[in-house]
Amino acid sequence: MMMNSMKRMTWGAAAVALSVVVSGCAASDAPKTAVVEQGEPALTRAMPGAQIVAMRRLTEAQYRNIIADVFGPDVVVAGRIEPIVRPVHEMIASGAAEASISPAGLDQFDAMARNIAAQVFGEQRRAQFVPCVPRDEKLADPACAAKVLTPLGRYLFRRPMSPAEQAFFVKLAGDGAGPTGSFHKGLELALAAMLTSPRFLYVIESAEPDPARPGELRLDAWSRAARLSFLLWNTTPGETLLTAAESGKLTDQAQLRTLAEAMVASPRFEQGVRAFFADMLLFEKFDELSKDPVIYPYFNQDVVQALPEQMLRTITDHLVARNGDYRDLFTTQRTFMTRSLGGLYQVPVARSAGWVPYEFAPGDDRAGLLGQAGFLALYSHSGRSSPTLRGRAVRELLMCEPVPNPPGNVNFTAVQETGNKAKPTARIRLLAHATDPSCSGCHKITDPIGLSLERFDGLGMARKTENAALIDASGEMDGKPFQGAIGLGKTMAASPSTTQCLSMRALSYATGRSGEDVEELVPALDRKFAAGGYGIRALFTQIATMPEAYRVVTKPLAAPAHVSMLTQ
Repeated sequence: MMMNSMKRMTWGAAAVALSVVVSGCAASDAPKTAVVEQGEPALTRAMPGAQIVAMRRLTEAQYRNIIADVFGPDVVVAGRIEPIVRPVHEMIASGAAEASISPAGLDQFDAMARNIAAQVFGEQRRAQFVPCVPRDEKLADPACAAKVLTPLGRYLFRRPMSPAEQAFFVKLAGDGAGPTGSFHKGLELALAAMLTSPRFLYVIESAEPDPARPGELRLDAWSRAARLSFLLWNTTPGETLLTAAESGKLTDQAQLRTLAEAMVASPRFEQGVRAFFADMLLFEKFDELSKDPVIYPYFNQDVVQALPEQMLRTITDHLVARNGDYRDLFTTQRTFMTRSLGGLYQVPVARSAGWVPYEFAPGDDRAGLLGQAGFLALYSHSGRSSPTLRGRAVRELLMCEPVPNPPGNVNFTAVQETGNKAKPTARIRLLAHATDPSCSGCHKITDPIGLSLERFDGLGMARKTENAALIDASGEMDGKPFQGAIGLGKTMAASPSTTQCLSMRALSYATGRSGEDVEELVPALDRKFAAGGYGIRALFTQIATMPEAYRVVTKPLAAPAHVSMLTQ
């Protein structure tokens, strides 16, 4: 009953969540829609003098990380967040700049916010967050509520609350305390409103005049703090960054570098690297991974959950723990195994639970990231492998070379007939497309890559034959022939496109801009990536400190005309 009463208040006259159009907030950088609370102070009043230049919606991982960091890892985030739509050939981080929240999505955020607020101000935890004693626990106490909500707002909104914002949320806490007869229930209502505010759900970037470039803008200190924290740790800025923003350190190049280097050296940097590669490699596709269990008896939920984790452990062990050369990620024999993966890989795993390091023998075709079952299974069909999907993934995700979609009238029958004894292997079946003028152009740049991975079936299990015919694992990329996954890995490692693509993806991820928008900065960034031994720490430090990453590339509108209550 009490929860229903609080929900009515959250959605009632005091604070009605609305979906409003945000057209032209910062040219193409503004989200299509945002969520605002009726009566909540507009951003232009809450951030006097600030020019809003971009808004990016939090991802689910960022949302969960923030809740854990601000309120503690034991606070349960129940439910799932409406996913952000990925732009074609781009990072989800770019899509976050265009992400809206549907009415159903807002319902999800509201339910999660109320649940979190109830935990935070429940009897077991409230002492951590309430530094004062209310005059009467059954009544409102504005002074005490302000002491509770003001520091929380600073962390959740990634900047200090304005007096208008503070007054609004304190009043909301008071409005909730009366009907519920509880000061703490009033705090719950106020916190739930903060967690459904656009100030929290969107990373709102604002700008200031750039003293080094008269007439141009750069991100202000609070926006820089958010950029740094989400790029390097995938979470909200902590006290160190917020204090640095407040004292002006983040607009001083030397002090900015010192802070970025410290963050990159922190164990929390691994969390940021995981988030980046999960975005770059389209890990959301694992949620939809489906295989025919008759064809692939090793396919089960334990394996499905282990596949992306194995890839991330391999990546972070090589790039973060060992500070390895990114190019060697495509040839390394080192990985990690669980008992369930041991069956798929046909290797012994002594430990019954958890992860153990594992190293394939020198020359083993499993070498590198592309020989891992996660990549091989993700880019296959439910009942068969796919040289085309695998080759396309290499081109698009790892080399930043978009491949056009096939024509709508393509006949896939020959390729799908895996039981055809006259055409026993995928290489033979794909010849039909190689000779079709409408298909050959794309297949020539994908299939010679993917065919080198055909010694692994649609789940990534090793095989030597298909339909009793020996598999030819020869491949070719841009005129360079090779053999098998290990040959593909060596060719990838030697290609300049491999490191240039990572540089572009990382810069796009950091700024929320498309690859096309940052393309002109990539050559110089890649040269510095090379000078740093192609280490991920060096690359992310460079991006975090390069002035170009904080410049505003589109002219913002100081008072957008169609932002309704968000800015008026």
